[in-house]
Amino acid sequence: MTDSSAPSPADRRAPFAEPQHLPHTPTPDPLADPLAEPAMAAQHLAEAVVAAGAVAVEMFRAGVKSWSKHNDSPVTEADIAVDRMLRERLGRLSPTYGWLSEETVDEPSRLARRRVWIVDPIDGTRAYMAGGSDWCVEAALVEDGRPIAGALFAPLTEELFIAVRGGGATRNGQPIRASQAGTVSGALADGPAPWLNHIDGRIAPLAPLRRVTRIRSLALRIARVATGELDAAFASPNGHDWDLAAADLLVHEAGGRLTTLDGLALAYNAPVPRHGALVSAGPRLYPSLLDAAR
Repeated sequence: MTDSSAPSPADRRAPFAEPQHLPHTPTPDPLADPLAEPAMAAQHLAEAVVAAGAVAVEMFRAGVKSWSKHNDSPVTEADIAVDRMLRERLGRLSPTYGWLSEETVDEPSRLARRRVWIVDPIDGTRAYMAGGSDWCVEAALVEDGRPIAGALFAPLTEELFIAVRGGGATRNGQPIRASQAGTVSGALADGPAPWLNHIDGRIAPLAPLRRVTRIRSLALRIARVATGELDAAFASPNGHDWDLAAADLLVHEAGGRLTTLDGLALAYNAPVPRHGALVSAGPRLYPSLLDAAR
């Protein structure tokens, strides 16, 4: 983890807007799926993650109770409570959709569903436990392997991110766009130190990447690319669907990219919902950044 004197993008706060600032959604046909339109699904997701964020904050104030999972990653009572809340709330909207969450035992039946809710109750659990601001609640609706609606809520920075396939991306009701930086040298980036060091080695003797204090939530790291606060972000192998689905749609709808090192878009709801190393950047920087990352 590498720190710098540059302020963390997580510290750049925007005024918080309540979910009524969501994009207009058409009145659904009561005989059809009420979530047929991605914008309607995004509205429900936004309301759900805001409510879930409030639960997580309240539970933190009451005292964090945590333990380690089988892979030594931490989990808290809030992770479990938020997971249950989201499943109950989203499940009521459309009981026929599949479900995939970090804190729920995987159900193979999801593989037979065209649409699947993909949820991370608290992305950045270590940051949450430490009282940091770089954690969020995120949820997405995936259709045929790609996200069509997504929402991220970072309670402590009061930021609500919403994305709709073909409908753009917003933060607190305001449209966001990825950075237009065009050169790797001097680009503002975040990610695992080995990846940043690798890039610096590839572009030497040009100016190295500018680094920020590590954003511990992978979803928020990618969201900062979507807002243009970061020019680039990297992810180590083994990121899961729940870490990525909502942020993936967010950055793409903001004009940026998130792909594998082979330049491929991510496919969600696979039997093993895990991904390799990833790179995210604005549209002008992405080709040269991808080349340097390989």
